[in-house]
Amino acid sequence: MAQDIFSGADGLLKVFEEEGVEVIFGFPGGSVIPIYDRLYHKMAAGELRHILPRHEQGGIHAADGYARSTGKVGVCMATSGPGAMNLVTGLATAHMDSVPLVAITGQVKTFAIGKDAFQEADTIGVTMPITKHNYLLKDPCDLPDVTREAFLIARTGRPGPVLIDVPFDVSASACTWREGVLKSIPGYEPPGKGDPEKVKAAAEMINTADKPVLYIGGGVVSSGAADLVKQLAERTNIQVVHTMMAKGAFPETHALSMGMPGMHGMAYASHALQHAGLIICIGARFDDRVTGDPRKFAPEAKVIHIDIDPAEINKVRRADVGIAGDARLVLEQLLEIVQPREKNEWGRHLDEWRATHPLAYDTDPKDGIAPQYIVEQVAEITNNEAIVTTEVGQNQMWAAQYYKCIRPRQFLSSSGLGTMGYGFPAAIGAQIGNPDKVVVDIAGDGSIQMCIQELATATVHKLPVKIVILNNSCLGMVRQWQDLFYDKRYSATLLTGNPDFVKLADAYGGVGFSVTEKEQVRPTLEKAMEIDDRPCIMDFRIPSEENVFPMIPAGKTFEDMMETAPVGV
Repeated sequence: MAQDIFSGADGLLKVFEEEGVEVIFGFPGGSVIPIYDRLYHKMAAGELRHILPRHEQGGIHAADGYARSTGKVGVCMATSGPGAMNLVTGLATAHMDSVPLVAITGQVKTFAIGKDAFQEADTIGVTMPITKHNYLLKDPCDLPDVTREAFLIARTGRPGPVLIDVPFDVSASACTWREGVLKSIPGYEPPGKGDPEKVKAAAEMINTADKPVLYIGGGVVSSGAADLVKQLAERTNIQVVHTMMAKGAFPETHALSMGMPGMHGMAYASHALQHAGLIICIGARFDDRVTGDPRKFAPEAKVIHIDIDPAEINKVRRADVGIAGDARLVLEQLLEIVQPREKNEWGRHLDEWRATHPLAYDTDPKDGIAPQYIVEQVAEITNNEAIVTTEVGQNQMWAAQYYKCIRPRQFLSSSGLGTMGYGFPAAIGAQIGNPDKVVVDIAGDGSIQMCIQELATATVHKLPVKIVILNNSCLGMVRQWQDLFYDKRYSATLLTGNPDFVKLADAYGGVGFSVTEKEQVRPTLEKAMEIDDRPCIMDFRIPSEENVFPMIPAGKTFEDMMETAPVGV
């Protein structure tokens, strides 16, 4: 029923209230002033919290970190033109990793669209390939219903980012408020339960498989199915490998956990997949970092593929049984009919492989501190319970290898897009969404500088984010490739002119520590954990030549794995 006359901006914010939005990460500008004008009153009344980043990319990564760590829809906002364009990397990051976001962008007035007006950009055209859906609004009265749709689309099915482009005159003009409770959208029906016959066929394959492996991905986290994966694994005594997106979806400390496979995964996890007779894939997509050359990946394995996105089934690896459905609902169906199993010879073989092919590193390198040791100490001091974000590169891989997670939504990393600069703003969003938890960003000295201005954001809001910089004075992962495959031609990867990170932390109002000796690692981490009102940077000096192993070169297979550095390198 029609009620009061509102502006489009009022309608937008009222739907935010309906949706339970607690915080917006946004950067104002000319085309979103009407929204910020109405937001002023909400903020003053304590009805909405607004976080002002120092760059729009920092804002969307923070909204992403908030969403991943809480399971809620993250909300960000930017002005038209350059503001919207600065969201592009964050939208692509969220799209690749299936993160539920709603992004509001300003746009020039409707009559000026397409005329190269000041700060105009084709936001819809640019973002169409990297959003789950997007909208360009022309009528202020459509804004409430479109916003409701955006939240429903973002959080249901395979989650993802949705963008609403709002022209200045649409947010400023009057609209008639319409009450509404949106439960479905015509033509949009995400899969629910799996086809019963396919579920039955999958159960029969599991019951009779000699060499099964559970391969789980981020869909297990999105669907809230971690507890059911654990039930399935324990009932059937099937070992579990996980993608980076699924770290913690099955406790990495569990006896059946085989860790992360793939390019820089554990040798025993890759071995389990490569030699499996049955791969039970749940909410993962057979990405190239796991499969390497898909033509040679797991040649003997039959595949059960459970995914809420039908497009993922048969996209990379043909499924013998493909089940389009919500992971939690399909697992509920499976658990009704799958039979208990004892650990068989295959399971014992995998246990032996895990014992005889562990992760290993030089604990006392000549030049600096072993980065693996630093991550292990972070894990020990936080009892493996912190929310860990990462940047991208060697730091990301060492974090994935050596910080064992015990619950879902604990490890936040740009897995699909590999976005440098993601970790620190994501940690800010995670800390805001989880004020009572320890949040640690494991970073490199290259990637941390891409969004380091967000130290101001963390300081203003008194966020005790811990930033562990593994400082090797280079772009470590690219340097590693140059080291191993390009005859040590270090082209544009050696970082000269790095700042003094301790002074930088101090300049922004945070705390900084420089660590050059192994004996300083634990005391410094302990000091950092005591700081509860501002960010803390710890600058750990690690060897420039340290590489991440194991490593399967891009496009190769398990047979090409380097568990340690090749002789002579």
